[in-house]
Amino acid sequence: MIMRLQKFLANAGVCSRRKAEEFISQGRVSVNNKIIIEPGIKVDPENDNILFDDNEVILNTQKENIYIALNKPRGFISSCSHRKEKIILDLIDIKERIYPVGRLDKDSEGLILLTNDGDLHNKLSHPSFDHEKEYDVITYEIISDNALKRMEQGIIIEGGKTRESKVTRLSKYSFNIVLKQGKNRQIRKMLEKVGNRVKSLKRIRVSNIKLGNLKIGSWRYLNKKEIQLLHK
Repeated sequence: MIMRLQKFLANAGVCSRRKAEEFISQGRVSVNNKIIIEPGIKVDPENDNILFDDNEVILNTQKENIYIALNKPRGFISSCSHRKEKIILDLIDIKERIYPVGRLDKDSEGLILLTNDGDLHNKLSHPSFDHEKEYDVITYEIISDNALKRMEQGIIIEGGKTRESKVTRLSKYSFNIVLKQGKNRQIRKMLEKVGNRVKSLKRIRVSNIKLGNLKIGSWRYLNKKEIQLLHK
């Protein structure tokens, strides 16, 4: 089965496809004793010898796909590896390689999904999938109705306008927001544009997966129904 190198690394559970492209460009991957720095080359998992950081990578076609929901605490990085920082994989005690779907910034908490299913990861990470992500936000200053309306209609950040979202007031200092896109630190930047700041940000839902009463720092396997809905 011939496939692109970054897809092979993702399917083998090393990391996401996007991260694989970074690792390849950094010269951390070799194929048949040759360092590869250009993503996109095709490999034959059955016949090629592929190493990541000098460790052989084997694609187990019989492996069981794993799907996990984690309640990420503040202070943890949503990454497979990060020097001198606490990463979310430190919180999950399983032997299989998994990697996060999307990201949740260090200062935020709440739901993040992890899997070794490369195809599902790519689907959920692609903008065209259009899945919802829901957050509860607490601000330092009273949030005005006008500010909430502006965020709902879209705000210019980083040279582009954010997509329309659903915003619901919870109190003078808090609101719930449902996004269909995932720009880096988007909610924080939107609040700065309306003259406010995030005091607390918690993601409570990704697509059909809800955080529920999962305790901070704890994780659980997704059930069959949740997995089936994610694949639709």
